[in-house]
Amino acid sequence: MDAPSKEFVLAGSLEELKIKGRLVVHGGHRPILVIYDRGRVFALDNRCPHMGFPLERGSVEDGILTCHWHHARFDLESGCTFDLWADDVPICPVEVRNGDVWVKTTFTHADLAAHWHQRLANGLAHDLGLVIAKAVHGQLAAGVPQAEIVRQVALFGAQNRDGWGVGLTILTALANILPVLPEEEAYLALFHGARRVAADCDGEAPRRERAPLGSRPDPAALKRWLRRWTNVRHREAAERTLLTAIAAGFSPAELADALFAAATERAFADTGHSLDFINKAFECLDLVGWQHVAALLPTVVGQMVAARGAEESTAWRQPVDLVALCEESTSELADLFAAGRGSRDWSGHAALAQELLGDDPARIVDALKEAIRAGAAPADLGQSLAYAAALRVARFGNANEHADWETAHHVFTYANAVHQMLTRIGTANIDTHVTAVRGVLHGAMALYLARYLNVPPARIPGDAGEQLDDLPADPETIGAALLDAFDRQRQVDLAARLVARHLTLGHSPQALIATLAHAVLREDASFHAYQMLEAGVRQFGAWGDTDEGRHILIAVARYLAAHSPTERASLQTADIARRLMRGGELHQEAGSS
Repeated sequence: MDAPSKEFVLAGSLEELKIKGRLVVHGGHRPILVIYDRGRVFALDNRCPHMGFPLERGSVEDGILTCHWHHARFDLESGCTFDLWADDVPICPVEVRNGDVWVKTTFTHADLAAHWHQRLANGLAHDLGLVIAKAVHGQLAAGVPQAEIVRQVALFGAQNRDGWGVGLTILTALANILPVLPEEEAYLALFHGARRVAADCDGEAPRRERAPLGSRPDPAALKRWLRRWTNVRHREAAERTLLTAIAAGFSPAELADALFAAATERAFADTGHSLDFINKAFECLDLVGWQHVAALLPTVVGQMVAARGAEESTAWRQPVDLVALCEESTSELADLFAAGRGSRDWSGHAALAQELLGDDPARIVDALKEAIRAGAAPADLGQSLAYAAALRVARFGNANEHADWETAHHVFTYANAVHQMLTRIGTANIDTHVTAVRGVLHGAMALYLARYLNVPPARIPGDAGEQLDDLPADPETIGAALLDAFDRQRQVDLAARLVARHLTLGHSPQALIATLAHAVLREDASFHAYQMLEAGVRQFGAWGDTDEGRHILIAVARYLAAHSPTERASLQTADIARRLMRGGELHQEAGSS
């Protein structure tokens, strides 16, 4: 027998192992459990892959190792679990040499990236949070690009649920902010996105394949058809039409134009969620690659055609018929765009936003007309609308019911989607102007109907040169105080003041955004919290470190503070996975025999 390599350590004599039945090997590596059973020697990680409990305290019977904490059972030879929620226990090679037992102290796979890719696939398929967390961590540690993990999860979600869902929206929202997150937060963001996609797909029927039409109608006809099928709620026809547009080579801007036109056939559909989901599908394709457009984009059609429009709501019909106002104004505003095309030197975004917050819908329409005459592009209107909607949240009165936060939130995330879609579409096609006007008008009327949320308006800290000198001054202390505020209920105003203090002192906005992201990622956050964070970061990116940008981040902080803290059960799962993957002993106090 050759001399032992440096990777192998002596566990003990075979005779000693036979007498004791098991030995634990310690050293500069994970604790390794060596077991003698029915004439064979096995070696595996001594930590239960579920919660890290010492497996040496378990029992062996008929080739099965049972952990005595949660009774997870494992095949001794392979380490595979009989209980999927527990995950497999890593094994390591063992050799008997001249009556001694030698164990290789590394738990490796020939291709770590491929191994953890498969483990993530398994975790997603069975909705196993701990497996998902370990697989995400394992892929990151193996050097897998973050975008590749997003791609794997997104395609799983598109294939294993018959329609775009909340999970894919969360995944995309968190993936959008990955560039501003430190390494540990990126792990949490990917874990949260993946687990929410898995939960969305759990128990759902997989997506059914549809095919494009055999012909290639002209683009204008495809756009008309998509609107028609949306109006009559004909999902199959709408999907085949969209697939035909994709097969015909529609550009991302043309596809966005077609879907935006169809989605705005109904006003503020599904309280804005329909358009927001469509926008997120486009952003997801930006992240994972447009070669997947046929797999991902048609998933939004089901909700789009089934969505309920605000035109069916009494509030939009009485005492003022806002739907009729939108319909009457659309063509006039589109004509103004066409007449003023080419004059785009316009910077009145903030002033228009203030007009959009008014209490007279006819004057709101007039303000949009004036902006267009002055040279505003469709995307400019979207940016003003999104800022005005952020101010609704920033000035949300604490006397309102807690559920009213969602009314303000829905308008803001819808307005952000309008802004992002109009930016993507551009101004190349005059038909876009009609589509753009309709989307902006619907958002403006939703904003108008939410005006009661600012009666009386909450004061925005930091305005008019307010320095907030009673609060800490250095950024680290401000960040710690902000997280402490999120640890307690009803700290909406304090959170807003701390954000204002950070920004008015000129500290890094990126550091503040990272703190806000950490505050969300440690919680069992709601779907809306993820939406709010990402839309706020997007809109801050449009405005930069200005008063308007400060107002937007204050809005984000106030909303998050109103919905914190939670139980943080998912964070515990992520922390357990992280400690296990790094080789930590979660139950060191238990000792070893």
